[in-house]
Amino acid sequence: MHQRLAVGLSASALALFTTVATATVATAAPADKPQVLSSWTQTSASSYNLWAAARANQGAWSAYGFDWSTDYCSTSPDNPLGFPFSASCARHDFGYRNYKAAGTFSANKARLDSALYEDLKRVCLNYSGATKTTCNSTAWTYYQAVKAFG
Repeated sequence: MHQRLAVGLSASALALFTTVATATVATAAPADKPQVLSSWTQTSASSYNLWAAARANQGAWSAYGFDWSTDYCSTSPDNPLGFPFSASCARHDFGYRNYKAAGTFSANKARLDSALYEDLKRVCLNYSGATKTTCNSTAWTYYQAVKAFG
């Protein structure tokens, strides 16, 4: 009888361990989270486009536990002089928040700030003449601000 009880307890313990282990694996972020985060926070237009597509379909990335929250351009205007900078600022926030959570912010800050600047300059490509010059000057000002105070 003691032997049957021990086998029964062992089977129960194994089932409990399997359930707990499965739940832990299911709630953990995938191992490639740092690579995905890096691919979405580079200075290139393709990196921005990957991030924008993921942002539009956040549910597909829920297992990664990314922080998608944003205050856009913080205390600066989101659309200064009518230039639509809010999405660029949202990606910048994404990088800041997620690298801070990962504990690797200081190693990535300069690239995140450069990515913001490149994103803002891409917004400015939609303009010409004096308007483009004004847009680029505004982008430079935003970049200098995050570089110094971000």
